[in-house]
Amino acid sequence: MVARLPPATGLPAEMGLRAEIGACTLCADRFATTATAHPPRPVVWFRPSARILIAGQAPGAQVHASGRPFDDASGARLRDWLGLSEAAFYDQSRVAIVPMAFCFPGYDAKGSDLPPPPLCRATWHARVMGALPDLRLKVVIGGYAQRFHYGARSGVTEMVRGWRDHAPAGFPLPHPSWRNTGWLKKNPWFEAELVPALRARVAEVMRDG
Repeated sequence: MVARLPPATGLPAEMGLRAEIGACTLCADRFATTATAHPPRPVVWFRPSARILIAGQAPGAQVHASGRPFDDASGARLRDWLGLSEAAFYDQSRVAIVPMAFCFPGYDAKGSDLPPPPLCRATWHARVMGALPDLRLKVVIGGYAQRFHYGARSGVTEMVRGWRDHAPAGFPLPHPSWRNTGWLKKNPWFEAELVPALRARVAEVMRDG
């Protein structure tokens, strides 16, 4: 069940949407059956003035605990790729962080991350994207987000290798997890070619925004 604010609150539409998402419990039963058996905790991080969209997969366990997106080693690597300070990255007036699921999906019995529940995307994402009219750059991380935003049918490596087909409006990226360190070593073109172009575009959008 999704808690919805009554019309009498008088809140701006985007604040009402953020509150609705923040109160969402649609996946409570699903999360209760995972190895972590955790309650929902949507991590909502966007404002309509944002110029840059960070579209990822789903919060991890550390983000579930802190309530702040990319509040982990993956976030440090992502900020380095973007060339953004921590303060700039978390400035919601300029950067929206909208994963394919707003809650930590939990772990399976082997301790691996579960995929983002499709119900979250189906319920919220059309409304969220409609609430972000001023986006100038999409940074699209991983296969789930790339299928949603680009209709990708290929793997992440092929998508990222073809980044010039999407720039400067968007940049497909691999997940910045430290588990992908081996991928980065096998694909040196990523940090030699894509990252400098990404940083330049981010700097341009942040400066003009």
